[in-house]
Amino acid sequence: MATVGYARVSSLGQSLEVQKEKLTAFGVDKLFEEKRSGMDSARPALKQCLEYLREGDTLAISRIDRLARSAEDLLRIVRELEAKGVTLKVLDQSIDTRDAAGKAFLGMLAVFAEFENSIRKERQMDGIAKAKAKGVQFGRKSLLTDEAVEEIKSLREDGKTVPEIIKATGLSKASVYRALGR
Repeated sequence: MATVGYARVSSLGQSLEVQKEKLTAFGVDKLFEEKRSGMDSARPALKQCLEYLREGDTLAISRIDRLARSAEDLLRIVRELEAKGVTLKVLDQSIDTRDAAGKAFLGMLAVFAEFENSIRKERQMDGIAKAKAKGVQFGRKSLLTDEAVEEIKSLREDGKTVPEIIKATGLSKASVYRALGR
């Protein structure tokens, strides 16, 4: 019976050290770690970790959001662990799936985590809508300015071919044709 740890951070700029220290202090025998978004379904270290676990093992994580970002994803992982006879231990939230109370608390936390994620997305969309209403432009600035369109049309009227115009302006073929269509 092994105690296996899983640590994850979302981006390369974040550190795994705090999670690794907690898991090491808990006494993990093997540690899987990765730097990937929780929303990314292709988390190779998590996949390896789940494949490594055997009946009677314990999977330890520091916080529930390190394992999954949605209630659906969490419940899928927990069901997989239960089917293998593996216990889940969440250190920061004192959850242990060996008992009914731990399982119930885990389910409640998953629902709240998903709710929080939904609220965050709504706030983000509200912020984007407000910015657009104020005239903020998103995305890359267009290279196809009015001056560029006039230059392209002028070159075409002078008998230049599209490849010659592309070379002269440094714009893409699509941009040149878009300008000629205006």
